[in-house]
Amino acid sequence: MAGRQPGRAASLDAAEVARFDALAGRWWDPDGPMRPLHRFNPARVAIFRDAACARFARDAQGMRPLDGLTVLDIGCGAGVLAEPLARLGGAVTGVDPAPDLIEVAKAHAEEHGLDIAYRATTAEELVAERAQFDVVVASEVVEHVADVDAFVGTVGKLVKPGGLALFSTINRTLMAHALVIVGAEYVLRWLPVGTHSYEKFVTPAELRIAARAAGLEVSDQRGIKFDPLKNCWGQSDDMSVNYAMAAAKAG
Repeated sequence: MAGRQPGRAASLDAAEVARFDALAGRWWDPDGPMRPLHRFNPARVAIFRDAACARFARDAQGMRPLDGLTVLDIGCGAGVLAEPLARLGGAVTGVDPAPDLIEVAKAHAEEHGLDIAYRATTAEELVAERAQFDVVVASEVVEHVADVDAFVGTVGKLVKPGGLALFSTINRTLMAHALVIVGAEYVLRWLPVGTHSYEKFVTPAELRIAARAAGLEVSDQRGIKFDPLKNCWGQSDDMSVNYAMAAAKAG
């Protein structure tokens, strides 16, 4: 692309990177600006674990069901998802273009005795290195990139033949706008104002099309919904707001 800096990822949105990098110091504060992510995390970990175990014929209830699998966490932030994936046995690499976040992630993993390979880089740079992984995770990332199709295409290149890509993101619906932007950002102040842009939300149909173009076939999709009675997030048939998708690459 004319005018693009050498090494710059086509899907990277510099403003989004800067916004999240500025939150690095409070990323692990469960009552801080990333509080919703901490509360959301157990639900997505369970969904990703189950999808990986189904793909690789593992016991999801085992102590370390991801043992022997290489796992890439794209847009890992300070490691909120990478750490539980490592505890499940995955050999985890976490990448994020925000350098301050990576430094926080490294320090937190070391403090908790976790061996996670963190790098301040992009998925596109890993493709240039011809890196591939059994499982590639892009959680709460798709709605922040500049070019969804290019990004998902990059994910496809990073998945080994026979491997699995795992996504979680936000549907582009009026319900999502009301709950995620108006409710969570402006009314409840659960998230910093400006965290999300409605125009960048991605429908399941759009993500399926992008995945297929990237050589990935969707094997599972499900909603992730907050249950006010249980005061927690869980799996749901309702994909109108948050949802997860698993897409496999032929062996």
